[in-house]
Amino acid sequence: MNIIKTEFDDLVIIEPKVLGDHRGYFMESFSRKTLSAAGYDINFVQDNQSQSGQRVARGLHFQNAPYAQTKLVRVLSGSILDVVVDLRKDKPTFGKQFSIELSAENKKQILVPKGFAHGFIVLGQQAEIFYKCDSYYNPQAEGGILFTDPALQIPLPFATDELILSDKDKKNPLLREAKFEF
Repeated sequence: MNIIKTEFDDLVIIEPKVLGDHRGYFMESFSRKTLSAAGYDINFVQDNQSQSGQRVARGLHFQNAPYAQTKLVRVLSGSILDVVVDLRKDKPTFGKQFSIELSAENKKQILVPKGFAHGFIVLGQQAEIFYKCDSYYNPQAEGGILFTDPALQIPLPFATDELILSDKDKKNPLLREAKFEF
């Protein structure tokens, strides 16, 4: 696995080593040993999987302390624009966003640490997303930020009115109005 650092503390991209031949491919998608050796000793306790159609935007979601979550996100089919926003007030990257295309083809993953809001937009006809969490979901601790908040300057691949959001996500507050605690 190749671990690529970003400008955000503890936010990394993981590129697995893919071994392919005429039969297909093999890759190690997760290795606690490899992550731990790189300084990321994470005990994942829950796996989640979702499927969404084109232009669906999910997020931007987070869990407040003490239920904040570190996530390891990858795409099983299709492609997404994966987006995170740093909500850690003590970091110079507070309020900034980072986005990357994750796809079944490129097999990249993103390790999203506690203190970030996370979401994605489906780029193709559909996408299936799989992610590991190091804390269990708690509905009382959930929070969100409006995906289309202009202050975030997310490079949207579709016009704002073309995005398909849940009724709940449409009601998420702007970053400046959101309540979060990590």
